Amino acid sequence: MYKEIYLVDDEDLVNTVNSIHFRRMGMEEKVKSFTNPELALDDLRYRDDPTTKTLILLDINMPEMSGFEFLEFMMLEDFPESNEVLLVTSSESDADREEANKYGKYVKEFITKPLRIEHLEDYLQSANK
Repeated sequence: MYKEIYLVDDEDLVNTVNSIHFRRMGMEEKVKSFTNPELALDDLRYRDDPTTKTLILLDINMPEMSGFEFLEFMMLEDFPESNEVLLVTSSESDADREEANKYGKYVKEFITKPLRIEHLEDYLQSANK
């Protein structure tokens, strides 16, 4: 089970809706929400225990830093594989899906917005097996 859940999307409304999903599942105390991906990356870098099992819901298209740039930093800095990423994006581009495959070490799913609570519940059930 995840100890922390990071919501990383430049649109506050998207993070709010996703927070509500986690609240409905009784996991709101684990959620950290970021509209700036650089701040989320810093928070991940400087945790007390970097190997904490963490779920990261990451948008691809953000102004400060794209989701792929975020993943590139994770690779370069050799983040532990206990950081699992769900790309939650409005993109339906095959090129973006191919790009996501390069980060298979971290990226577990590519989900088209809006994220539905049923999808989250299914993913969390399969992740806990």
